[in-house]
Amino acid sequence: MRRLLLACAFFALPGIAEAQRTLTIAAQSAPTAMDPHFHRANSNNAILRHVFDGLVDFDTSGRIVPRLAESWRAIDDTTWEFRLREGVRFHDGTPLAPEDIAFSFERLPNVPNSPGSFASTVRTVTGVTVVDPRTIRITTREPTPLLDAELTAVLILSRRLHDNASTADFNSGRAMIGTGAYRFVAYEQGNRFEAARNPDFWGGPQPWEQVRMRFVPNPASRVAALLAGDVDLIDSVPTQDVTRLAADPRLAIFTADSNGTAYLFPDAVRDQAPYVTDRQGRPLERNPLRDRRVRQALSLSMNRQAIVDRVLEGQGTPAEQFAPPVALGRATDMRPIAMDAGRARQLLAEAGYPEGFRLTIHGPTGWFPGDVAVLQAIAQSFTRIGVETRVETLPTANFFSRATNRDFALFMTTYASNLAAVTLQQVVATRSPAAGLGPFNRQHYTNPAVDGPLIEALRTMDTPRRNALVAQSMHAAIEDGAVIPLFYLKVNWAGLRARVRYDASPSWYTNALFATPAD
Repeated sequence: MRRLLLACAFFALPGIAEAQRTLTIAAQSAPTAMDPHFHRANSNNAILRHVFDGLVDFDTSGRIVPRLAESWRAIDDTTWEFRLREGVRFHDGTPLAPEDIAFSFERLPNVPNSPGSFASTVRTVTGVTVVDPRTIRITTREPTPLLDAELTAVLILSRRLHDNASTADFNSGRAMIGTGAYRFVAYEQGNRFEAARNPDFWGGPQPWEQVRMRFVPNPASRVAALLAGDVDLIDSVPTQDVTRLAADPRLAIFTADSNGTAYLFPDAVRDQAPYVTDRQGRPLERNPLRDRRVRQALSLSMNRQAIVDRVLEGQGTPAEQFAPPVALGRATDMRPIAMDAGRARQLLAEAGYPEGFRLTIHGPTGWFPGDVAVLQAIAQSFTRIGVETRVETLPTANFFSRATNRDFALFMTTYASNLAAVTLQQVVATRSPAAGLGPFNRQHYTNPAVDGPLIEALRTMDTPRRNALVAQSMHAAIEDGAVIPLFYLKVNWAGLRARVRYDASPSWYTNALFATPAD
């Protein structure tokens, strides 16, 4: 036994030495803020998971796995019990307390100027009761079968440390104290993020001593940095470079079918919308996007398969509904949306626009690989049926602020979730901050045929019945053109083969927790 222990110790020594490593990443998207409760956006969620933890999380296979909670269960339809890990501390030594969970839930709806609130994750929660120092019970006002899945989005803060912390305090680093695998070192908005390994992490020390992330929105610059060996890993590999980089023996490509859908969001509500005129540039008496036939015509104008094949170089799948194939509870009976330019022109004529009209479509630049080229392809499709379309793109932070302010008639973005019901709840359910519905419904769309079955689904414990209700809501949303789904993205990372391996995340997360040394 003594010889065996000595041998184990001997073979462990290289591992200790190898742990003294720095992982350098070039990431496309910078976070909009470092406040864990400010903006429910992938770039924010991924980076902040270095420093902060949730009770539970999704792993890369779509399973809900323990984090700060070591176990949990539904006691009845309106009561959940979570058992916290023993001995968890924040980076300054402050112990994790059950009261911190209640504090974090209370903070979610009260973060000023949030462009995408987390409040809907706890929309049904009515109380958090401390049973003992490691056990809490969460009560809800109605059955909430997806509560554990929704709580994967919530990162836990400390009442003692963060009670008066503002978003500015997180951005400056003063409040960047979490329970995560890495400790905050530095952040420069739009430029870099740095963290150091937390030796006291509850999950055990990580293999990277330092994590350095540079925000490089230009795709060619990210690729050049990788090829030069200046970084170990890049995300958002340009679609046109995937095949070429995969053939380079120095590099490895890591790919996942994402849980995200690219879609168009038309303003189907206001009588007058910006960026819509007649063919001569004069204001129209009525916003044409209010007419379902116009929204259907725009959808039918596009050859989604061609966009995926030619613009995305095959890095995606045409969408027939809002939730991607990896999402649980999606509709199983929806047919592909075929291009039919003739039918699209007919619908425009029936709606009173035989000569079409002018439209500007907006989108973020550097949000996903090929996003600007996709917008240009969509504009060409619309123009071919008589809707003369131009494209305007904006940096992501500016784009989402303006989209939330309803500055656009039609815009393109993405939404990612592992649950079809949550996708609908977040984006097309009628906006109701009090009910936690529609926080990403930036066009203020409303439709009882969507809301009715969806709200019933969200409180239905029986899984087959819940899925049937979600499918009913999904059909209503797509048939009405609430959103116009485009495609489901594949996501790609590229790394130096001798340096790193990456467990590709369907959630698009670029995070050192998914990276391991190649050797």
